[in-house]
Amino acid sequence: MPSTAIDSELFRDQFSTPEMRVVFSDLKTLQGWLDVEVALAKAEAELGIIPTEAAWAINEAGDAFMYDLAELKAGIDITAHPIVPLVRAISEKCPHGLGEFVHWGATTQDIIDTGLVLQLRNAWTLIHERLESMIEILTDISLEHAETAMAGRTHGQHAQPVTLGYKTAVWLDEARRNLDRLDECRPRLLVGQFGGAVGTLASLGEQGLAVRAGVMRELGLAEPAITWHTARDRFVEFVAILGLIGGLCGKIGNEVYALQRTEFAELEEPYPDGKIGSSTMPHKRNPAICESVVALSRLIRATVGTAMETLIAEHERDKIGQHTERDLLARACCHADAALLKTAEILQGMTVRTDNMRDNLEITRGLTLSEAVMMALADKIGRQHAHHLLNEACMAAFQGGTSMREALARIPEVRENLSDDEIEALMDPEAYTGLAARMARDVAAG
Repeated sequence: MPSTAIDSELFRDQFSTPEMRVVFSDLKTLQGWLDVEVALAKAEAELGIIPTEAAWAINEAGDAFMYDLAELKAGIDITAHPIVPLVRAISEKCPHGLGEFVHWGATTQDIIDTGLVLQLRNAWTLIHERLESMIEILTDISLEHAETAMAGRTHGQHAQPVTLGYKTAVWLDEARRNLDRLDECRPRLLVGQFGGAVGTLASLGEQGLAVRAGVMRELGLAEPAITWHTARDRFVEFVAILGLIGGLCGKIGNEVYALQRTEFAELEEPYPDGKIGSSTMPHKRNPAICESVVALSRLIRATVGTAMETLIAEHERDKIGQHTERDLLARACCHADAALLKTAEILQGMTVRTDNMRDNLEITRGLTLSEAVMMALADKIGRQHAHHLLNEACMAAFQGGTSMREALARIPEVRENLSDDEIEALMDPEAYTGLAARMARDVAAG
């Protein structure tokens, strides 16, 4: 019976995706181990190390559906060993004693590590596709809303006007960097493992490197320069990138969550028919998807620290890091895939309320355009003096509950240097978004 959120019949699609659960299913784990054992037998048969008939027999026994997972689990419980029960089971399926050649010259970690790399190859592909999809959506939004003015906020306060397209283009640019990171880590991640007991290939003598090359060629993986039983940086790097991707998803989810607040109501996550905001308050339109993404982001980033712990191993091999990876890698990938899928869902169906954005730009009654007026005055009376005057005007307006226009009208130096028409023009928030629209389009253009 499932006991984790990832496998829960009730909650699994909130914490993972069907596709990623398949990647890390017991059946796929077993198939990965079998694929490595088969590749090893084929490579050794080609080199004359084991009989060709043995390689064929092992290949015929290489389908995970031929094995009883419950029996393997019982064997693992008895032996406290993940691969020995499998090797025995493969051997039993090979006729004429050919099963004696299974696992020839290998060690357990060779099989588990390389099988895990095969799973991570599929996980990498899923994550890459999800991120590409999110990038396409962000590109469209950045172009569509390049000129959609809204309040820019710093330190939780209205700052200056920006555009929605500018905001999403910042996310887009970060997403592309994460895609680059994924691409860059791929050749380091998809490297197989084969070294034997302590990594020296001693059991295979001079043919050890040729066997290793043959195994990796059969599996479509890169060959390592040296055995990496205690070097877990490949996996750690991948998890760290997932942490960055999760962080971006969390940032997007949190921003939409914040801008969906009743007081702002500028953005809203999809709200399809049948969605319920509250069990007690029928009016609620809670940002449930955004909240889920932010939570997933925290879970993903939490795996990064644990992954870092696996960098330390004793001597030529221990099981501690590998035991840790069995749990954390699947969780990190499942959570990251879910976060990407949900973030894309938010962005794809997001409601943009431009009227509210415009209304919110006017909340401060012109205060957010203080820099625009200051820079116009600076050309005539100097920047520092202009800053002093605008600071006085803004404080007076804020404390007196008046508009920026009214406060400026009470300052003689402002009236002497700026006409009413000039001040009116400077009070248009849509005219003071700088190069936001251009930046949004430039980023969207790639």
